[in-house]
Amino acid sequence: MVLPSDASSSCRTTEDERIRAAEADDDDDEPPPQVVDRDPSGRFIRYAEPLGKGAYKTVWRAFDEEEGVEVAWNQLRVDHLTTLDAGKLRSEVTLLSALRHPNVIRLYYAWTAPAANGGETVYFVTELMTSGTLKRYLRKTSGGIRPKFLKLICRQVLSGLSYLHNCHPPVIHRDLKCENIFVNGNTGEVKLGDLGLATVKPLRHVTSVIGTPEFMAPELYDEKYDEKVDVYAFGMCVLEMVTKDYPYSECTNQAQIYKKVTNGIKPLALDKIEQGPLRELIEACLRFNPEERPTAAELLHHPFL
Repeated sequence: MVLPSDASSSCRTTEDERIRAAEADDDDDEPPPQVVDRDPSGRFIRYAEPLGKGAYKTVWRAFDEEEGVEVAWNQLRVDHLTTLDAGKLRSEVTLLSALRHPNVIRLYYAWTAPAANGGETVYFVTELMTSGTLKRYLRKTSGGIRPKFLKLICRQVLSGLSYLHNCHPPVIHRDLKCENIFVNGNTGEVKLGDLGLATVKPLRHVTSVIGTPEFMAPELYDEKYDEKVDVYAFGMCVLEMVTKDYPYSECTNQAQIYKKVTNGIKPLALDKIEQGPLRELIEACLRFNPEERPTAAELLHHPFL
C-alpha cells in the first residue's frame, strides 16, 4: 500500500527526530576531554590525550579557545643541547611563529618553562593536521605510490621548502623526513611540520649537528651547512615514498650510516628505481657536493614534476 504524501513525510520526520535524539544521547554519554594545562597567554588548553612521542619531543591534542579549533601542543626537551644551542633554539622557535605559507604548518605560540631536572623545556602550539604524518598516510596505499599522487606531494613539499629558504634570513628545516611532513586527507593538502628543530641561517653557515642520520647530508656531520641539507633530505623522502624502504635500512647502526654518507655511498634502495626523470630528480638531490644540488625552487621545474 502506498501512503499519502503527507503521511510519508510525517514518517520521515519522525525517523529523523529519532536519529537526532539518538545522536544527542551519544554526545551526552561521551565524557568531555580532560584539560590538564593552559599556556601562559591563556588562549590554548592542553588535553591529556597524547598524539605522539619521540626521543626529545611529545605532542598532545589541544584546543584554541580563541579560534575554536583543535591544535597540537608540542613539548621539546633541550637538555641534550649545549646551553648556547638551547638558548638559540628558544629564540628561533619564537621567530618561526612569523612564518605564513600554505605548505608550512602554522606555529601559533611558543614559550619556555622550567624542567623537572632544573633546566628548561620549550613549548610551542601548532595547527593540527587531520591525517597525521605522510609516513602513516602512505601506509594506506596498496602497492607503490601512483605518479600523480607522488608529484602532488613533491610539489607541495618543495613549495614549502622554497618559501623557507627564501625568507630573510633563510630558514633551514634540518629534520625533513616523511614523519615530519603532514597531510590533510580530505583535501590532499601537505605541509611541512616539526619546525622545532628548524634554524635561521646566519650570514655564512650553520654550525650545529641535529637531525635524523638517515636523512642527514654529508656536510651536516662537518657542522658547516646551509639550506641545501633540506634538498638532500627531500631526495631521501622521495626515495622512501617510492620504494617504501627507509633510507640505509641495510645498515644496522648509526656508525655504518655515517660511514656511507660521508663517503658518498647512496642507499641500496636507490637501485630499485629505474633510470629516468624520477631517478634523476633523486640523484640530483643526493649529490655529495651541496653546491651541485639544485635549489627547492629549481626542483619545482624539474622534468619529473
